[in-house]
Amino acid sequence: MPSLLKFAAPRGLKVSRAEGQYVWDSSGRRYLDFHTGHGAGFLGHRNKYVITRLRSQMETVNCLSPIFDSDILEEALKSLGRILPSHLGHVFFMNSGSEAVELALKIARKRSGRKVYASFTGGFHGRTMAALSVTHNQRYRQGFEPFPGNTLFLPFNSVEALKSIDETVAAVIVEPVQGEGGVHIASREFMRALEERCREVGAYLIVDEVQAGFGRTGLVWSHLEHGVRPDILVAGKSIGGGFPVSFAAFSDEIASRVEEGEHGSTHGGNPLALAAVVGGVEALERESVPETAARIGEVLASQLREVAAEAGGVVREVRGKGLMIGVELKLRVAPIITRLQESGLLALRSGLIVLRILPPYLITEGDVEFFISVLRTVLHQSIEGGVR
Repeated sequence: MPSLLKFAAPRGLKVSRAEGQYVWDSSGRRYLDFHTGHGAGFLGHRNKYVITRLRSQMETVNCLSPIFDSDILEEALKSLGRILPSHLGHVFFMNSGSEAVELALKIARKRSGRKVYASFTGGFHGRTMAALSVTHNQRYRQGFEPFPGNTLFLPFNSVEALKSIDETVAAVIVEPVQGEGGVHIASREFMRALEERCREVGAYLIVDEVQAGFGRTGLVWSHLEHGVRPDILVAGKSIGGGFPVSFAAFSDEIASRVEEGEHGSTHGGNPLALAAVVGGVEALERESVPETAARIGEVLASQLREVAAEAGGVVREVRGKGLMIGVELKLRVAPIITRLQESGLLALRSGLIVLRILPPYLITEGDVEFFISVLRTVLHQSIEGGVR
């Protein structure tokens, strides 16, 4: 039997089943899942709407290119039409967030005739070559240069720095809430100024909602609260309830100039992925997912701030929106995550010192209490043990 090539340290946990906000290991122990597959399981494990749609689709057609018409393609497009910004009326389906970013960058480069991109410190947009070129973390970039196109990295949330965006820039890509970069939130002033600068110099504005989008921050799309109109929106992770699917949505101006053969994807827009999207949108609407995320997220954030006040100064900051929360520590976060897992709770990190919390929308106040109790105990043990 071949071994799995490991690019990340294994968690030492064999998961045997999952349901809702919980997973169980091979010995039957239950864990509260605030990791959710790097946020992809925001709708909960085995979401009933998604599973129903997938089962039904398996009975008809499970492999078909979207160059052919089908009922599920029509239904998926209608579903997205109910939740996408009205000016983004053209979509192309793919399998992952990185692929959606790749397409956005490709199209922006060809349409503009320019070869420079702008991105921001802390930004994460994927690990494929073009997506990596606009990802800031040097640990991910090292050894893979040169990238296909030059990238100008600017300080996140700095309006003044936007003056560096000029007529050489094809597109600017931004996360309204940074995930991998430490759960930093873009300000309204910054996002409005960014859109204005893009219009001034003729650069396309790409908004990356792969992690923050689809209700997690309390809005269907987190950029909406700023009143900006991106030229391209990229989405993934949550939109299929954990099933691998992504898309890029484009404005009329861009879509009107698409040429045959510019892009393609063997499995992008396959019938099962489309069924997952239909189920995902169904869950989003019927379960009032954004409103629920906003409500329970405020409960969680409020209690985290209480923990921070009690934690002897080891918590620098609690920040986030809805159910996308970062707890910045004065401790290394890796040992904290290990101890949380040992106590029945799964979480992840952003960098070396930020505990990232990405629970599903259906967590209860009882789940929040359990999480807070475990975190409080683990932080106390870490302080006593001298973890730094």
